[in-house]
Amino acid sequence: MRVAIIGAGAAGLASLRHAKEYGFDCDVFEMRENLGGTWIYTDDVGTDRFGYPVYSAMYKGLRTNLPKEVMGFPDFPIPEQNKSYLTQAEILDFLNLYADRYNLRNFIKFNSIVSEIRPLSTNSWQLTYIQKPTHEKTTATYDAVMVCNGHYNDPVVPEIPGEEIFRGEIQHSHTFRSPEPYEGKRVLVVGAGPSGLDITLQLSKVASEVVFSHHSPEARNTCFPSNVQQRPDIKQVVSENSIEFVDGTCCCFDAIILCTGYKYSFPFLHQSCGVTVDNNFIQPLYKHMVHLEKPTMCFIGIPFNVCTFHMFDLQARYFCQHLNGTMVLPSTEEMRMHTDREMQYRWAKGCSKRQAHMMGQYQEDYYNDLAGDAKTAPIAPVYVKLRDTSVRQLYNDLLNFREDRYKLLDSENFVKVN
Repeated sequence: MRVAIIGAGAAGLASLRHAKEYGFDCDVFEMRENLGGTWIYTDDVGTDRFGYPVYSAMYKGLRTNLPKEVMGFPDFPIPEQNKSYLTQAEILDFLNLYADRYNLRNFIKFNSIVSEIRPLSTNSWQLTYIQKPTHEKTTATYDAVMVCNGHYNDPVVPEIPGEEIFRGEIQHSHTFRSPEPYEGKRVLVVGAGPSGLDITLQLSKVASEVVFSHHSPEARNTCFPSNVQQRPDIKQVVSENSIEFVDGTCCCFDAIILCTGYKYSFPFLHQSCGVTVDNNFIQPLYKHMVHLEKPTMCFIGIPFNVCTFHMFDLQARYFCQHLNGTMVLPSTEEMRMHTDREMQYRWAKGCSKRQAHMMGQYQEDYYNDLAGDAKTAPIAPVYVKLRDTSVRQLYNDLLNFREDRYKLLDSENFVKVN
């Protein structure tokens, strides 16, 4: 069986490792020069030296917002050291260590961007890719496709009423690389996800004033340095440098940074693949990963608010069990009914389409469901408990939480050791 894997980040590497161990013939298509996906830093924005899009969302000085004890793979943890929250470079080193441990590098076609995937009548897939240095196109056929292209490619850029009269810079965090260009400036940061919190904190060290605009209940009580103010959502731009918020207050700014998230994006999937994305709700997916109408295609890493590397590993094992016949999926109709029931439950709980693949409180049930079907090892509860603790600390103690150190005791328990 020939398997194509799109992307050589953490999800792609976990998929390759397991597909290879099942004896499949694998090719990994990675558009960059190196493995590591989102954990690679580059100064480039816009387009690279070959004229192709730069999808990196990594910025200088980033440290993880989850402890390393949560971020390893189930049977390949991050090596022990005297801190829990690592730098971008340290996570990238870990992924290279993982690739070398399982001899993955030779299966990766670097500088290769997939331009199109089409289904064939034989339940196989026609894949066309471009070798970026030469712009040469190549087409090949695969029995299965594992899509591992990440979450951080296509930024959500909301329209701000009156933005055309604003004379300062408006950019998405996707192109933010360092706080230095904002030294002495008045900066508005929009959005209270982890990147919004972290970029606000970074800017506070160099900017004269930072305003953090959001509607997140979790972030409302977060403590920031004295030059950071919190404001509600933007109402409109009222002059060339003045912004009005929904509470009627106004402030003047030199720059606006939008930390407003990303869209799931699969520009290489031809419409005949039958995959749609509606406000980040991807259909038709069984268990948030398997194309239920064409189950030789899967998407690794779609769910969020999860133990990421552990989940990638579990999803890859699940799909490989299906491909080699060890696990038999239900019929197309049964998979559709299961998916419809789950989504109706989520809608009834108040989830929006943008939250269709959010796990959070549902994550442990999700992991156990996949592991039970595939008769493979589940994700130990201790990882979920530590992840949830760390997320609370992110909002409760933003200034200090990365100095916390943790130690796993067993499959259920952990301790804070400082």
